Amino acid sequence: MAPAAELIDATKKYGEIEALGGVTIRIELGEVVAMLGPNGAGKTTSISILLGLRKPTSGKALLFGLEPTNLLARSKVGVMLQESGVPAMLKVREIVDLFRSYYPRPMTRDRAIAMAGLEEKANALVRELSGGQRQRLYFALAVCGDPDVLFLDEPTVGMDVEGRRAFIERIAEFAHMGRTVVLTTHYLEEADQLAKRVIVIDRGVVIADAPPGEIKSRVAGKRVRFISPAITEQELGGLSVTAAAITDGRVQLLTNQPEAVLRELFRRGVEMSELEVAGADLEDAFIAMTSH
Repeated sequence: MAPAAELIDATKKYGEIEALGGVTIRIELGEVVAMLGPNGAGKTTSISILLGLRKPTSGKALLFGLEPTNLLARSKVGVMLQESGVPAMLKVREIVDLFRSYYPRPMTRDRAIAMAGLEEKANALVRELSGGQRQRLYFALAVCGDPDVLFLDEPTVGMDVEGRRAFIERIAEFAHMGRTVVLTTHYLEEADQLAKRVIVIDRGVVIADAPPGEIKSRVAGKRVRFISPAITEQELGGLSVTAAAITDGRVQLLTNQPEAVLRELFRRGVEMSELEVAGADLEDAFIAMTSH
């Protein structure tokens, strides 16, 4: 059986700039995959090529073994891009009905609206929706065709914490239906929570492709965090750490020897508050792999 989506040695150049440098990715039916990378790493370019919105300079992209522009392939795909736009003077239920009409076997209007948590806004005009509610509308439009594969490019941008949490639950609900989900996000806890597989793209190439647990195991075993407003980089010199960062007095260290590191900091007289020692998470692994 053909995979849900596939990039085969895909490159993309804009003049002298190479956005993708020979990327090969195979996403099977039923997988939930998170694509991570710094800004400009090539995530959105990869998604655009998979969707047929851009053509690769070389290599190829396939959806269900077909060209991405093939109507049969497109009828099985739902998409939520970073920048979306719909007529502001239509009602939510009207715009969902319009998008449903593009698909051969769509889900019901009420189900699509309920999956997005917009039941109370079904009769509201699009222009009356808040930013977070518009994001949820775009999700309803992405799932209303009952697609086999759902592409989500930074879907929770602009949402508050509660809105993001509820939205992630709805994405998980869709994935539990056995559908394929391909997600790009800068919120790494979302990727850790949803994805069974993480692909890290940096500078146009894939540098990691593995389950989240395996990705996290590649970095130092512990994360040490504390607040020390007057600390300097010199005071962190010579410690047994694999990565260190200071942001507005907030210190984060990655280390395999947290006890020895803390003992040395105390010996140096470093003042600290809100001390936290925990296992490395996906964000730590991501920073360690993509910091240059």
